[in-house]
Amino acid sequence: MKVKERQSKITAIIREKESISVEELAASLNISRETIRRDLTDLANANKIRKVHGGATLPHSFGESSFQQRMLENAEAKASVAKTAAKLFAQGETLFVDTGSTTLYFAEKLSEVSGLTIVTNSTSIAKTISEHAADHQVFLLGGEYSSDNAQTVGTMVTAQISSFRAHHAVLAIGALDGRSGAMDFNIEEAQIARAMLEQARSVTVLMDSSKFNQLASFEVCPLSRIDRLVCDSQPPAALGEALEKAGVQVIVAS
Repeated sequence: MKVKERQSKITAIIREKESISVEELAASLNISRETIRRDLTDLANANKIRKVHGGATLPHSFGESSFQQRMLENAEAKASVAKTAAKLFAQGETLFVDTGSTTLYFAEKLSEVSGLTIVTNSTSIAKTISEHAADHQVFLLGGEYSSDNAQTVGTMVTAQISSFRAHHAVLAIGALDGRSGAMDFNIEEAQIARAMLEQARSVTVLMDSSKFNQLASFEVCPLSRIDRLVCDSQPPAALGEALEKAGVQVIVAS
């Protein structure tokens, strides 16, 4: 197992369990305790975890906001979706990536691809890609700063989006329904997602199965505007039929 893959798994486990010992990590991953300790040191230096005597916990800042709490929910599913999604993009392509817990996991996996141009309104995504994939070009959209989600929002952001053209828009959404399509709970995030997909040739939605057949207040797009859906399990029958009828390619993460 490569170092980045191993450390990504360690981070996902800590996010899910919040606190774990070196022995538990070593047993879970079938790796020596010495290797685990070295990985924990690396992750602590990157502020991804907090190293404590005999193990690790979430960093102090983790879990202080609703967005950080969402990073903890269904962490394994989101990490799996992110890993599968990262393989769908090729060198030389331009991607819009909006703010979301699943798209932040996706950003961590983009180190496995090279030569992408990323346009995002998330400071966390921009920072993650810049730190772990130096050969990517990253554009951070400016606007009103929202500290909860570490993102920029508002009309300044949507105006800047209109100056870009992208091969793909990679979106994290709040809900997906056969009749209403893709939705979000935050009107500003829905507006940014809509602006991104208008400037993109194709749309890839990343989501875990907890959002199937759910409703949110603000429309992002109909099913027919989605080209690919990457998720952690097959959609329920009725939703699956609606996606097939709309021509959406459903990719289930392994």
